[in-house]
Amino acid sequence: MEGLTIRRAQEVVDEWISQFEDGYWPPLSMLASLMEEVGELAREINASEGIKRKKETEPEADIGLEMADVLFALICLANYYDIDLEGKFKEAMEKYSKRDADRWIRKK
Repeated sequence: MEGLTIRRAQEVVDEWISQFEDGYWPPLSMLASLMEEVGELAREINASEGIKRKKETEPEADIGLEMADVLFALICLANYYDIDLEGKFKEAMEKYSKRDADRWIRKK
């Protein structure tokens, strides 16, 4: 998966999901899964920043892997709705570039 684009990631997820009889979950279930994954990411960041220490029994997790879990869940939703995330991401960056062009002080 070297040089993975967002579009290719969507294809990879779809290929993986398509091998199962159940296929994609209903949208609200996928949204719940996405929120669960975001919660797990938040928990890891909170612990890594020393805000809320983990119990001794809680394992150390990989923040990057938690982010990838969020991405997987988001891609599942996008695929269900046939949304081209790569194209939409480009649109979002154009929006931010225009809307926020003078919002912050640029580096010199």
